[in-house]
Amino acid sequence: MTMPATTTPATTSPATTAGEKLPQTVKAGLTSQEILTFTIGNEYYGLDLLTVREIRAWTEVTPLPNTPPFVRGVINLRGAVVPIFDLRVRLGAGAAEPTSANVVIVVEIGDQFCGLLVDTVSDILALADDALQPVPATATDADHNFLSALATHEDRMVALIDVARLFNRGVPTVSEAA
Repeated sequence: MTMPATTTPATTSPATTAGEKLPQTVKAGLTSQEILTFTIGNEYYGLDLLTVREIRAWTEVTPLPNTPPFVRGVINLRGAVVPIFDLRVRLGAGAAEPTSANVVIVVEIGDQFCGLLVDTVSDILALADDALQPVPATATDADHNFLSALATHEDRMVALIDVARLFNRGVPTVSEAA
């Protein structure tokens, strides 16, 4: 699926350049990556900024029948049908009715786009590779196999999400979600 790039993305956060590809920064031999952080409840999560195409305010979606609970529906984004996934539900934080305070992060996975409904967008962080810690093994590894690493920033822990693994097989297409 390709998305026309003729209009400026609607944004609701300081991440107004999220659609631009940002290079990795190299300082003194250390590589860092830019991470967009967001919240689900009281927890902080992050996405590689290179996967983020735009940040939008919540708008109503068109629901699809017989979809998993985390599939909110679809939106028309400049002529492209984009599925919207509720990360609160997907991450087990329970369902909540979205308000104007919620944000949709549009991400690109391969040649597909999807929207991730989150509570708020927080910051853009530059994290050095040596600041990333592996996700500890637990008895329920399948429940968090979409986490690629953990990082500590100031007084909070940020769980980094690999969006390609978030839905196990990548992004379900609209026909797969139905």
